[in-house]
Amino acid sequence: MKPFEDDAALFAAMRSRLFTAVVGDILDTMGLQHQFLPPRIKALRDDMVAIGRAMPVLEADFFATAGTSGHAEISAKPFGLMFHALDSLKPNEIYVCAGSSPRYAVWGELMSTRAIQLKAAGAICDGYCRDSGGILALDFPTFCYGSYAQDQGPRGKVVDYAVPIEIGGIRIRPGDILFGDRDGVLVIPREAEQEAIALAFEKAETENKVRLAIEAGMSTVEAFERFGVM
Repeated sequence: MKPFEDDAALFAAMRSRLFTAVVGDILDTMGLQHQFLPPRIKALRDDMVAIGRAMPVLEADFFATAGTSGHAEISAKPFGLMFHALDSLKPNEIYVCAGSSPRYAVWGELMSTRAIQLKAAGAICDGYCRDSGGILALDFPTFCYGSYAQDQGPRGKVVDYAVPIEIGGIRIRPGDILFGDRDGVLVIPREAEQEAIALAFEKAETENKVRLAIEAGMSTVEAFERFGVM
């Protein structure tokens, strides 16, 4: 694979030529067989695609908007470090959050508006979003359990960000590539990305040849024997 000039060029090529299934297949062959996030995390609208570097955000249940009885500074901060995490987003990064219970929304329209200003690539939530109509109108790629209006304010806080997190046992570290489409959300570890993406481009081209061969009448047995993919 010819090196890309920067992440923007790489992600544009991935968006136009790849899909999560083909990259996931390649990661399987590389021994990375547990890279898809749980299937309950879905695109808010089927045609949404998110490709970018992970900016992981750690959430926690917290049963007061602000308080002075605790010993941690974060106790006195409504939403904890959520605004700091959001404002830290860089171009082509994805806000990916986990750690709290799914009893309230962890993403919304105003957060999407700020993320768009910062040229972020999307949001991926191990939980719900709200203001879904506004997010859809903004066309901001958002992946979550679905929409649920209950507010995070008196129920949860962001306790840290730009730290490793896990979703469904899948580790997500700052800078890993996240790739989400209608079929799921895939984590591509940074150390595997160059090989995995190069092989995925090759496999996608081969799959196109298989499709054309089958459309021309070739059996699936013969196609697999000739091309080695299906």
